[in-house]
Order: sequence, then structure tokens, then C-alpha cells
Amino acid sequence: MSESISQTTNETIFTKIINKEIPADILYEDELALAFSDINPQAPIHFLVIPKKPITTINAIQEEDKALVGHLYWVAAKLAEKHGFAKDGYRAVMNCNENGGQTVYHIHLHVLAGKAMGWPPYQDKLKTL
Repeated sequence: MSESISQTTNETIFTKIINKEIPADILYEDELALAFSDINPQAPIHFLVIPKKPITTINAIQEEDKALVGHLYWVAAKLAEKHGFAKDGYRAVMNCNENGGQTVYHIHLHVLAGKAMGWPPYQDKLKTL
């Protein structure tokens, strides 16, 4: 995808990363997706996998986006294998809207690894920026 994301959509920090307007530690890129290290890691390994197509929330995913969303998980699995934590395990999760902890309104898959993950994964307070 050589052209920039349309300026008519609601731009997010992820749009700027996709368009290379701000730097990021890019781990993977293809025509559909981009993966990069999270700037506020919550585990020893924490990166995001995002679609280049701007989709605001899980609720906004359309039928024609099914393969794209599957591709995000495929990228996560490939990176887990490449970086050596696939066998030990990892968490791959998307947050949706405020109560789900979403702070950037462009869907993104969090991939967390490098330590055992507890359950349930929530806290009593909402995340603030």
C-alpha cells in the first residue's frame, strides 16, 4: 500500500505510524497490516498488530473485513514463531470501546508474552491516557 491513508477519515496515532509520519519500532509490514512494539508495554513482550484499513472498533468490522481480521491473527502467530515464544504461549486480545479499555479508535491486536498471564485480566479502574 504505497498511498497514504485518506485524510478524510478520522486520523489516529496509528494512521500517522502507517503513513510513516511518526517513528515506530516496526516488526512486520505487508500490504494489509503493520506490527510494531507497544510504547507502554504491559508484558516483557508487547506489540500491536493493526490493519492498514482504518476500522474504529470491533463493532465496526464489516463482513468484507473478516479475512483482514484473520490476517491480523496470522501475523501475530508468525511473529510469535519468529521471536521464539509461540510454544510457551501468549495472549492476543483486542479492546473495544471505553469499558473494554480501548484508547485508540483504530482496531489493534495486542500481543503479550514473556510471562505467565493471569485470569481474569481486568482491573477495577479504567485505563487513563
